[in-house]
Amino acid sequence: MTPSLPAISETPTGEQDTGRIVWHDLLTDTPAESRAFYGELFGWEFETPPGGIGVGNDDTYMLIRHNGALIGGMVDANALNRDSDISQWVTVMSVADIDAAAGNVAANGGEILTPPTDVGPRGVMAVVAGPDKAIIALLESRSGDPEAQEPVMNGWLWNELWTDDVDAASQFFGGVAGLSVDDRDVEGSDVVYRLLTDGEQARVAVLPHPFEGQLPVWVNYLRVEDPEAITSRVEALGGRVIVPAQPRPIGGTVAFVAGPSGAGIALQTWPLQQGDTE
Repeated sequence: MTPSLPAISETPTGEQDTGRIVWHDLLTDTPAESRAFYGELFGWEFETPPGGIGVGNDDTYMLIRHNGALIGGMVDANALNRDSDISQWVTVMSVADIDAAAGNVAANGGEILTPPTDVGPRGVMAVVAGPDKAIIALLESRSGDPEAQEPVMNGWLWNELWTDDVDAASQFFGGVAGLSVDDRDVEGSDVVYRLLTDGEQARVAVLPHPFEGQLPVWVNYLRVEDPEAITSRVEALGGRVIVPAQPRPIGGTVAFVAGPSGAGIALQTWPLQQGDTE
């Protein structure tokens, strides 16, 4: 069954921002609980798209808004008929030519999990894994990517790939999305923060995985004012605190939580209190 997904922008731009993370979809096997969790914590609102848009019927896909703006979607994973739990946040990266990008995946050590597929108003999308097996979706949007905006409170802030091989992952995205390496020294520490850029535009970061024995993963950050205040409410809303609020070496305060389905997300203060990396 091929889904028909809504466009990622209500204002067509006709332009693709190569390498930029332009969308996030939540796959969850607890959709009702997830709506309550994110709505209570961050003020997000959920709505059913127009008829004929969805993964199987109108109840399987919902749009997420924050302050009236589209910021993502939510898929009822129960409708996908999978044997295993696939609850997760799916990171979606823009590409200008989906066929060329997919063709470069295997050539650069990756794997095509879902070949380029027309998903209706959204455009053409492929799901791929890098050489480290971390999963990401590539999208050539039909009407163009939304204009980049300054991160708002309780909205998306940044995206990082945590991996066991930073160089291999960097080379992969250099081939697939035409991104270049820009290593930044973090003031007052021996930390090197690797950005992948499109020209002068920072797109994502690639970092050594900080937790031993864990699989490589894309980490999606929300901008928040007080991570500790949010984590204090997570368990009562059916979620779980993975890492409590703590200072981050590059600056600011960060915490990691999981929603009711187990899908993880990061909470980060911004601007940072030291350095100028992100």
